[in-house]
Amino acid sequence: MKKSGGIDWLTVLLFLLLVAFGWVNIYSASLTETAQGFFDLSQTYGRQALFILLSTFLIIFILALEAKFYERFASIIYLISLLSLVGLFVFGKTISGATSWYAFGGFSIQPSEFAKAATALALAKYLSDIQTNIRSFKHQLGAFLIIALPALIIVPQPDPGSALVYAAFFFPLYREGLSAGYLIVGVSVIALFIATLLFGSVVVILATILIALLIFFFNRKKKKKHLARYFFLVIVASVFSLSVNYIFNNVFEQRHRDRFNIVLGKEVDSQGIGYNTNQSKIAIGSGGLTGKGWTQGTQTKGNFVPEQHTDYIFSTVGEEWGFLGSSIIVILFIVLMLRILHLAERQKSQFSRVYGYSVAGILFIHFLVNIGMVIGIFPTVGIPLPFFSYGGSGLWGFTILLFIFVKLDSNRMAHT
Repeated sequence: MKKSGGIDWLTVLLFLLLVAFGWVNIYSASLTETAQGFFDLSQTYGRQALFILLSTFLIIFILALEAKFYERFASIIYLISLLSLVGLFVFGKTISGATSWYAFGGFSIQPSEFAKAATALALAKYLSDIQTNIRSFKHQLGAFLIIALPALIIVPQPDPGSALVYAAFFFPLYREGLSAGYLIVGVSVIALFIATLLFGSVVVILATILIALLIFFFNRKKKKKHLARYFFLVIVASVFSLSVNYIFNNVFEQRHRDRFNIVLGKEVDSQGIGYNTNQSKIAIGSGGLTGKGWTQGTQTKGNFVPEQHTDYIFSTVGEEWGFLGSSIIVILFIVLMLRILHLAERQKSQFSRVYGYSVAGILFIHFLVNIGMVIGIFPTVGIPLPFFSYGGSGLWGFTILLFIFVKLDSNRMAHT
């Protein structure tokens, strides 16, 4: 799409479409008989309309600043973000079991939604400053520390969903040269964790030994000298598997254990902790190919899906717009993420490229986990759908995240 003033208008258009369609579904999910017009601030959709209006001022402000501002003050922005997260333990307000909010009268703000952009800026600044690849362990440690600090502060709030999003920063690190071995280790840890919960430690340890022996056998001519390495990996995997039950029972909260057990099929609780997911799947399934029509969803109108205007907003899409409408939303998100990656690859500065990959990664994790949660393939962890779910903090956080990159990209165009 043609650029004017350096702004990538395709990215802006995709943002506007997602925000608009999000509001349309929030309107349907929160519509009541007492509603008085589209901008009734006593209603959820009216407040969301106000949040959208205020986000336009945010966009203007972000685009008005010099692109160099974000690189120059990235570290300060990150430090302020960390302080805002730490301050929650003293001044935070508890909502839905998590002390993740600051309350100002009748208005609340969630700093973790803004910390993602701050961390993306700090990581981009760090990687562009060291001017080398990320294969050095010293530099890897620095990058991991930048990513881990906000996540570690968020986890005990407790808000594991928001902390999970920081896995998204693997994408920019991988692009800058981080070994795929870290991804393999991460996936292996998750697989071992889930397998242990499903089958128990004994079965997992025996399977690990068998797999190691098979790999060693087929590579014995090339890898004979690495027998000790296979033995070490088996020991580490076995120790981790033996620790899974302790972690699951003593680190996870009961609500998180219940959600994992439901997703893994170990428990069936369609009226308790699994109620949201069960009702969400019913709503989406009832939409069929073309849906029941806007504001015509019986599950939505009957308030059968709790938190439907926030984390479960996609169930409204599925019920009222059907498979076709849901597919359009999925396509819009995929096109937006691919567009960001395309623009990131064209950046002349490492700072802008790393930041762009961070934006795409964060959007991808939110998109994947939220929709997976709504259709029941992931546990409920409280991750909103970007630009779609109700909430000022979420909308503003994603708007800031995206439009800083739009500004950085426009600076590239201005100098071509």
